[in-house]
Amino acid sequence: MRIIAGRMGGLQIAAPKGHRTHPMSDKARGGIFNVLGDIEGFSVLDAFAGSGAVGLEALSRGAKAVTAVEQDRQAHEVVVANARALGVGRAFRAVHASVAGWLSTSANDLFDLIVADPPYDRLQETTIVQLPSRLKDHGLFVLSWPTHQDKPRIDGVSLLRTLVYGDATIYIFRRNQNI
Repeated sequence: MRIIAGRMGGLQIAAPKGHRTHPMSDKARGGIFNVLGDIEGFSVLDAFAGSGAVGLEALSRGAKAVTAVEQDRQAHEVVVANARALGVGRAFRAVHASVAGWLSTSANDLFDLIVADPPYDRLQETTIVQLPSRLKDHGLFVLSWPTHQDKPRIDGVSLLRTLVYGDATIYIFRRNQNI
């Protein structure tokens, strides 16, 4: 795996071993950030972080702060090692917790961009539908979902764009003003 573009573009990162996470392909990650455009100064939540690639890509492209939440211990260790290897410092915060658990203990954290790429064998719809409540006004929510399954109904957001990469459908939403 590698960082696609930005100040760290081309640098390699490690991926967790095994099948407990669902790594987003470089192609899908690059497509998402190309559609999003300028994210300079954004605060980003990388939910179900896996390797941390999404959050690290965001920092590389100008995000000011990233919180990467990962439950799997081995994957969390990879996230921490990747952040350390890239020297991102305090701009990147790795949290070892389930996304649901983190949501229940961090009620004041709001983000300009939330990216959720849950493991496809455990999609956690009840957690996914809560994530947009953590968006700032007009914030963006990106959801990677198995192409063969209907996306969950998510209140408070409007669908802006759909992208398909292999077995993944990427939905890009914008937060409605009054949620």
